[in-house]
Amino acid sequence: MAGLMPLAALAQSAGEQALTEGEALMTDAQRSQQRIDELDDATREALNRYRHALQQKEQLADYNRQLAEMVESQRRELDDLQAQLATIEETQAEIMPMLQRMVTSLEQFIELDVPFLEEERADRLAQLKALMVRPEVSVAEKYRRVLEAYQIESDYGRTLEAWRGSLAIDGSERVVEFLRLGRLMLFYQTLDGHVQGYWDTATRQWQPLPASYSRTLQQGLDMARQQQTPALLRLPLPPVSEQGAAQ
Repeated sequence: MAGLMPLAALAQSAGEQALTEGEALMTDAQRSQQRIDELDDATREALNRYRHALQQKEQLADYNRQLAEMVESQRRELDDLQAQLATIEETQAEIMPMLQRMVTSLEQFIELDVPFLEEERADRLAQLKALMVRPEVSVAEKYRRVLEAYQIESDYGRTLEAWRGSLAIDGSERVVEFLRLGRLMLFYQTLDGHVQGYWDTATRQWQPLPASYSRTLQQGLDMARQQQTPALLRLPLPPVSEQGAAQ
């Protein structure tokens, strides 16, 4: 019996040693698995970064293609604008002399026309002349202003207008009421209604009217100021030949 005890102790010792080694192997296996898991995570992360880099590369390639197309489109637009600019410069070179002629014609027309609103029309013409020589003003704006002046002059021929101003009568300045029937006739009447007259386009002078026209002229003035309903006015008109010449 005494000889068996060492064997039992030896077996127990061997078993403990095997258990210890097994635990150590298990610990090593766990550590190895952890390292493998860490390597798998690093691999997946690297793969994700690679895929993201490929995606960014494709996006940059698309952006570069779009940018190249935009640059090419802008280059074509620039070529078109340069061609248009050359055409515009040629057109401006042709339009400006025409506008100058239109302004000159307008000035001559006003000089030969019935003398109404002379200061207003002269100021408009002076502003138009000054505008023509201003280099910072576009040709389009100059063209618009010339047409506007022509339109205003054209509208005068279709309106009835009354206003107050001064007129030299028998060598002295007097305040009178003017009445314009389109641009066909121009009349005046003193404020007391005792003196009246009309502009004679043939002689280009003021001619007197009989006192019998006093009431009719007053009616015309009231109608122009919308103080009376429209009515037929019996006023002298130029001969038909003069009307045809004026047209």
